[in-house]
Amino acid sequence: MMSLERIVLSVMIFCSTNVFRGNAQVNDSGPPKPPVGKRWILNPAFSDEFNGTVLDTTKWLDHHPTWIGRPPGLFMPSQVSVADGSLQLKGQKMNNDTIVHAYGKDITFNIKGAAVVSKRPVFLGYYECRVKAAATTMSTTFWFSGNGGVGPNGCDSYGQEWDIQECIGREGDFEGKYFASGMHSNAHYWYTDCDEGKHDYRAAQVRFEDTELASKDFHVYGGWWRDEKSASYYYDDREPKHQKFYDKITDKPMDKPMYMRLVHETYPFPWISLPTDEELADDTKNTVYYDWVRGYELVGLNASNESKLEQDLGLYDETIIFESAEINLRNSKTLNIPLSYKANTDRQIELVLFDLEGKKIQESIFVAFAGYANLEFNFKLDKELKPMAGYKLVASMRPMEGDQKSSIDANTVFVNLVK
Repeated sequence: MMSLERIVLSVMIFCSTNVFRGNAQVNDSGPPKPPVGKRWILNPAFSDEFNGTVLDTTKWLDHHPTWIGRPPGLFMPSQVSVADGSLQLKGQKMNNDTIVHAYGKDITFNIKGAAVVSKRPVFLGYYECRVKAAATTMSTTFWFSGNGGVGPNGCDSYGQEWDIQECIGREGDFEGKYFASGMHSNAHYWYTDCDEGKHDYRAAQVRFEDTELASKDFHVYGGWWRDEKSASYYYDDREPKHQKFYDKITDKPMDKPMYMRLVHETYPFPWISLPTDEELADDTKNTVYYDWVRGYELVGLNASNESKLEQDLGLYDETIIFESAEINLRNSKTLNIPLSYKANTDRQIELVLFDLEGKKIQESIFVAFAGYANLEFNFKLDKELKPMAGYKLVASMRPMEGDQKSSIDANTVFVNLVK
């Protein structure tokens, strides 16, 4: 007979396991399906698990190099730390007002904020973070910006800003209280015309609604900077939403590299209320926790991937993917097989074609380089087959030096050959 202690322990383990699995399912991560002929690989300069005890200064600055913060919140390196597997940005009240001379004037600050900025800029790609917002009205953000350049008229200029996520951690009696939950994605085209007039031209905001405060738990926020004209956004395991950048000045407004920014700032008052002294003094409320950030770049199917980050993280459940159980292909001596795969290190994928009776017709093997790839494989036949339904194609993924017994994953699709 099981003792009461064992019963209690079993229940605790069961509940803990299910809570963990539940969070894993809610907080899906990883890039979206790449375009045909491309594959996603991790970009080390924009990826960090924050598993150490100090900020990796080869990748990050512990301050914003061109902005000291929005008053009354001053960015201070003292508010940036790495501990317990996360990057932590802490908001706190200053003991005394601090006056900083900047931008040609004296500015008064009385709140400590924080900013972490990538040392390198990047152009295009997919970026995501897993983060738990601070339970205050200070921001929790994940965004990019750059200096832009000369405008289309020669006497004008512009700057770029791409905000994957902007939020706060609690509601209140203020207009911007909706920032306390869900995901809010913006894109700004900062334009200075030839008469020195300054304009903030924005794309239509993309929003994902949620009933849960952003500070209650971790969420995954992702953005795909597709090209100079558009982006797509991803919130946990929901379907993506899309955005067209403001294009009335130029048809390619986001055309320059930008820097990644993880920032904890004060928002404009009274649109969002300033944080209270009490919540800034409460360490259970005043800190943003970035579990990790990851950046991905699109490369060719056979491009090298020297970082080995996918393997180090065990990033993917390695798999071969067919979009349906059955496909129709034009009958030819070369069959264009659509498939995708996820691999943490270089693998072999073997394709074997069978007829209706299960007799092997032909096989082919190719190298599946590490990453998430989408391709049409040219399966070359010795002779053209009869146009008919019911051919079976079996795909197997295995180690580079492996055999059929060491298969990592397998998948089957039925092929109908048509004229």
